[in-house]
Amino acid sequence: MSEPKAPTPAPGDTYKGWLFKWTNYIKGYQRRWFVLSNGLLSYYRTQAEMGHTCRGTINLATANIAVEDSCNFVISNGGTQTYHLKASSEVERQRWITALELAKAKAFRMQAESDDSGDDSTPPATGQGAGSRNSEVQSTLRTLGSKVEDLSTCNDLIAKHGSALQRSLSELEGVRLGGETSEKIRQVTERATLFRITSNAMINACRDFLALAQTHSKRWQKALQAEREQRVRLEETLEQLAKQHNHLERAFRGATVLPASQSNPAIDSKGPVSGKGDASDEDEENEFFDACEDVQEFITVPADPKYHRRSGSNVSGISSELGMDDGTTSLDEQSLASNPESPQSQELVPVRKRRTRIPDKPNYSLNLWSIMKNCIGKELSKIPMPVNFNEPLSMLQRLSEDLEYYELLDRAAKCQSSLEQMCYVAAFTVSSYSTTVHRTGKPFNPLLGETFELDRVQESGYRSLCEQVSHHPPAAAHHAISERGWTLRQEIALASKFRGKYLSIMPLGSIHCIFEKSTNHYTWKKVTTTVHNIIVGKLWIDQSGEIDVVNHKTGDRCHLKFAPYSYFSRDVARKVTGVVTDKDGKAHYVLSGTWDEKMEYSRVMQSSRRGENGADGRQKTVYQTLKAKELWRKTPLPEGAENMYYFSTLALTLNELEEGVAPTDSRRRPDQRLMEQGRWEEANAEKQRLEEKQRTVRREREREANRAASPSEEGKESADGAEEVEIASEPSETTYKTETLHGSHPPAYSMEGPYGAPVKSGHQDNYKSMWFEQLVDPVTGEPTHIYKGGYWEAKEQGNWDSCPDIF
Repeated sequence: MSEPKAPTPAPGDTYKGWLFKWTNYIKGYQRRWFVLSNGLLSYYRTQAEMGHTCRGTINLATANIAVEDSCNFVISNGGTQTYHLKASSEVERQRWITALELAKAKAFRMQAESDDSGDDSTPPATGQGAGSRNSEVQSTLRTLGSKVEDLSTCNDLIAKHGSALQRSLSELEGVRLGGETSEKIRQVTERATLFRITSNAMINACRDFLALAQTHSKRWQKALQAEREQRVRLEETLEQLAKQHNHLERAFRGATVLPASQSNPAIDSKGPVSGKGDASDEDEENEFFDACEDVQEFITVPADPKYHRRSGSNVSGISSELGMDDGTTSLDEQSLASNPESPQSQELVPVRKRRTRIPDKPNYSLNLWSIMKNCIGKELSKIPMPVNFNEPLSMLQRLSEDLEYYELLDRAAKCQSSLEQMCYVAAFTVSSYSTTVHRTGKPFNPLLGETFELDRVQESGYRSLCEQVSHHPPAAAHHAISERGWTLRQEIALASKFRGKYLSIMPLGSIHCIFEKSTNHYTWKKVTTTVHNIIVGKLWIDQSGEIDVVNHKTGDRCHLKFAPYSYFSRDVARKVTGVVTDKDGKAHYVLSGTWDEKMEYSRVMQSSRRGENGADGRQKTVYQTLKAKELWRKTPLPEGAENMYYFSTLALTLNELEEGVAPTDSRRRPDQRLMEQGRWEEANAEKQRLEEKQRTVRREREREANRAASPSEEGKESADGAEEVEIASEPSETTYKTETLHGSHPPAYSMEGPYGAPVKSGHQDNYKSMWFEQLVDPVTGEPTHIYKGGYWEAKEQGNWDSCPDIF
């Protein structure tokens, strides 16, 4: 979300700017253009709408203005109109409140005066209206003078015609008429005289008023100018106080947060830490961190100036100055942020030119209810989901996208310090989510035995292989190895929970990264992905949860926290914070950033305990840190990405046809290829054919396994029939698992029993993966599939005879 511009006063009595207005619980706060003019507050969706479409107006003369917190305020007229508004900062909110209060007072005063004068009220200016106010007073005086002149003209006419009337009446008196007629004429003459006297008195009063106004106009102008100058001074004072309050708040609680450990009083590696620093108003060597929304038990402040070298650029000598002999003496801070081989600046010339575009996504409409109404009562795993909800990549290809920023691991492999290496590994874990922010399409569910290779040895020094190793529950194994000294492997299964408005997706399984030179072995798990607005509204993705990156050799640990998005949070969206500690719990680095943009690090120079307790009674830890430096930044999406499923540069090449790949490779999957070409009807038909073929193969495989296990049971029913009966008999004991990756759209479902246990059909499946074998991991103790070799040798020989025919 882009930051709203600060409201800027326009010449005269108009005040304009962007504010966030609460709409409803589905859309939350929406950005709107507000205009304060003539005692009325109006809003529009865009500035272009000002000429033709006003979305709403509220009269400030009868409105009530209430402040909720540092950024939120409410305007209500006591009736049906209530605006819940939110400014982007406390300073902006104070500017609006000041302008609204002054406009309300002026509107109320002018409304009271308009009962006699009929003039419309106008709101006061916001500090730049001195000339317009003088013009307003002079204009009022000129108007009054003009009205008096009109009255004077009317008086002349009345006097002229009155005199003529009296002469006529006098002449009538000379005529000999009856006594009754003479009496009537006398009465008319008296009334005409009274009328002339009254009109003369009225005109004289108006002339006296004009003279008095002109006499006192200069005094009124001076008093008005003094009031205006005083108001401007008060506005400037309030703005300065708001800024000072904001800075003090950031210094005190705008901090990195980390819960204190019950077992280690110094520090525990679990807890939230700071987000992006804001050093716009600070010294270039000082960095303050914004406050987290949670309970704050950890604070970072700028390090003492003695820790900064005079040159301001060389930080490598800090370790020796402080006598740090705990394994960090070889760390060069500049290598973290200034290495010329940074993933942003390094440009590799590819051996082969790869494609940079795919066919644009067709604009096909689809009624979800038209699909679901025909599936009532069916097993969810057998509901055919059309490709309209998909993107033309498989889950195996999405898993390979974790290597988008492989350069971070290349740089980590060169590190001499394990703590420095941990910073890069942590940044790599965050970078894998950067491609998901706009990717609401569901990847294709891989068929059992489907593979995907990503050979980038000549271009980037690594090669990767993924295989779908299980179908119930669905699981994919991934193995990547680099010539630059690192190996990455993982097995990911996915569980999900549908909660009405959103779908939560929980990846299961560990990710391992091993560095050849140092033999450091890192493991971590993925956070929860949430897909919002499943039923109504536009889909959007969020990542939330905590990650512990552990170095099993040294005991170093990095605790990362992905903050969930909140409409009411003052913090930056998609925020990630973390702290790197050694085996003794001592903090060495603070990490901050966002999972869709960049990550930064700050070196911890000193820590101390603060006497003030947190909300749960534990003391806060204060860390003095150096200025933050960048570790990783997201590469911009290619031009036209919004028409190509928001694919990154790497994603555009994943489904490009290549020679020599296995016949089970995702690039050879026909329904996925047809969808990429925009032939969605054919893709849906081909998808149903492949799914039915897979069911047939699975039933046959289960029959063979059952015959081998118990020859006497050959005449029993098919596996699918037995499974459906068992599932239908206990519907309350099952939940549903989705096959997706990184927050995709709801996919096809497979069945799970309580606590994630798979539903057993009573039949065995003797399937064994082609390139991976299941072993117990010696580090985590979890059963996992590990690459057993043979794939790249088979590719060199061009021998794929052992591969099944799955397409």
